[in-house]
Amino acid sequence: MKAPLPVIQEIALPDGRTVTIESGRMARQADGSVLVRCGGTALLATVVSAPEAREGVDFMPLTVEYKEKFASAGRVPGGFLKREGRPSDREILVARLVDRVLRPLFPEDYHAETQVIITLLSFDQEVAADSLAGLAASAALAVSDVPFNGPISEVCVARINGEFVVNPSPAALDEADIEMMIGASKDSVVMVEGEMNEVSEAEMLEAIRVAHEAIKVQIAAQLELAAKVGAPAKRTYNHETHNEELKKRVWDATYAGAFEVAGRELTNKAERSEAFKAVYTAFAATMTEEELAQWGSLAKVYYHEVEYHAMRNQSWRTASALTAARPPKFAPFGAKLTCFRAPTVAPCSRAAKPSRLPRLPWVRHWTATASTPPPSWATSASTCTTTSPRSLRVKRACCAEPAAAKSATVT
Repeated sequence: MKAPLPVIQEIALPDGRTVTIESGRMARQADGSVLVRCGGTALLATVVSAPEAREGVDFMPLTVEYKEKFASAGRVPGGFLKREGRPSDREILVARLVDRVLRPLFPEDYHAETQVIITLLSFDQEVAADSLAGLAASAALAVSDVPFNGPISEVCVARINGEFVVNPSPAALDEADIEMMIGASKDSVVMVEGEMNEVSEAEMLEAIRVAHEAIKVQIAAQLELAAKVGAPAKRTYNHETHNEELKKRVWDATYAGAFEVAGRELTNKAERSEAFKAVYTAFAATMTEEELAQWGSLAKVYYHEVEYHAMRNQSWRTASALTAARPPKFAPFGAKLTCFRAPTVAPCSRAAKPSRLPRLPWVRHWTATASTPPPSWATSASTCTTTSPRSLRVKRACCAEPAAAKSATVT
């Protein structure tokens, strides 16, 4: 039996590198699967969704996993533990980055259990695998029959030596003053995460624009791949039962009351919830026992939509009507910095290990030595000013006289 011929689609990155998406050779029993390569890095993404939703499930049970195999770096687990361990922090964070972009783009009424598994098969130190994970997951969904309002993609954009680079190497990121992970669809940006070193808003927007332009190219490539593969039509489903007549009835009977409650500007959450609940209770009293038994839970779902639109419309109305004579109202807030006296430390040897000394936040740090006398702030109260709590890590003085270290006042 001849091996199946894969369908391959290539994407050119701005710096000349090529990303290859391959489908049809690996994991063919999954609803959708692709192999994404760039340099020596290879990711296998698979998507599987249950044919029907479980009874009583009214949400999207989506699972996104990212796994880095030891074999991807040429290693095999040995010794006492000969299996792959639990997901590392990095694997969990990469999976969350992909989940943030995928989850809101599934249909709201699709409740079938769905799993998206991304496995790192080969690792190249010059190509960051996390910047390809979102592309791999979306491409697997694009060639499947699972309903999805995509495709999407994710790229890492960094500014290195004044120039924006898409999907830079991990080593190059050490010199970047802007590092962002952007997830977007063709029309809008869905997720932005990253860090910057005191950049302007215009520079940040330029980084997002560069990333979005690169994402648009990757989305076009996914659509071409789906056409080449002959992706099946998206499956039909019916995971929710709706009653349009009941929906209109709930809206007509409760919207005015919910809109009026939203306009009261109740800052107490409990009072606001009770007021909204009273509006629904008044409507529920107009329903018969048979209607409540059959449509009560659905009526609550429709009323939740009424609350959402009433609050949103009231907020827009209030915002447009604000003037200098009627400033916006905010809940009271404040901050307080409290200084605590350092605990008394019994005399100890000058050779005591620093790790055995107690650490307290918001007090200055000094360790006594045989040749270094204690500074003035260690023997008497003084005032210290800092712009970073990190510089105020506190360690008690280690010396023969307990009175040689006293608490410092922080302002």
